[in-house]
Amino acid sequence: MTGKPDVTGFYDPRTFSIQYVVADPATKKCALIDPVLDYDEKSGSVKTENADRLLAFVAENGLSIEWILDTHPHADHFSAAQYLKSKTGAPTAIGAQVVEVQKLWKEIYNWPDLAADGSQWDKLFTEGEAFNIGELKGRVLFSPGHTLASISYVIGDAAFIHDTLFMPDSGTARCDFPGGSASRLWNSMQQILSLPDETRLFTGHDYQPGGREPLWESTVAEQKATNSHISKCATEAEFVAVREARDATLPMPKLILHALQVNIRGGRLPEPEANGTAYLKIPLGALSGAVWG
Repeated sequence: MTGKPDVTGFYDPRTFSIQYVVADPATKKCALIDPVLDYDEKSGSVKTENADRLLAFVAENGLSIEWILDTHPHADHFSAAQYLKSKTGAPTAIGAQVVEVQKLWKEIYNWPDLAADGSQWDKLFTEGEAFNIGELKGRVLFSPGHTLASISYVIGDAAFIHDTLFMPDSGTARCDFPGGSASRLWNSMQQILSLPDETRLFTGHDYQPGGREPLWESTVAEQKATNSHISKCATEAEFVAVREARDATLPMPKLILHALQVNIRGGRLPEPEANGTAYLKIPLGALSGAVWG
């Protein structure tokens, strides 16, 4: 590991998401990871309050944005990547396997005009690819299981693992979305847990079990010792059984059909139609086997 980034998390209680500003203290260069675009499904309203919090923090601390990074196409909130690019000019990036997610959801949405080639981002990262934030060295881990395209960003002594491992008292991420796989998640977790024990792990959601305050930072050592799923499962088969049994009880995220059509386009909202209004498209019965929430 090379370097120790300054990491600041911003919790969004509406979606239980954490956005990150990851900065190189030597150069004041930074990356924004998994930024949230606010969306109210009841009114159809979109706001930029969460993303503007990031921009305000960057300005207040004299930082310069080098990257706008997503770990995967999110199912529970809109990505603010495109909005932030419009404000800063910084390049957007995601894992190269996003094209597989685009192909999958292109069929679900019956969307023949969707470009399923990843061209909606400035950079598609491949497994093991290196990048810099100032003088900090970063690399990409392909971390599928929660989705086909999930990646983790290892930056200095920190890893941003989003929907792979949650805080130890919350276990691991669900794998029942289209393209998900508990077996692949197990393998992704092993790769993350093979990082040095002192590696700081930053997760992308916290659901505050028992009503505790939101948390988002742990270490590899803490996860190996106390994660509520890992500590019960010595083998892949045991984990798959536990994970799939849990997933069978979970309703789909309330925004999955709203969010994916925005997030497989890099956070772009639908174009306005002839009357000046933009419309989301909700396919009926597309996830008909899911538990009702």
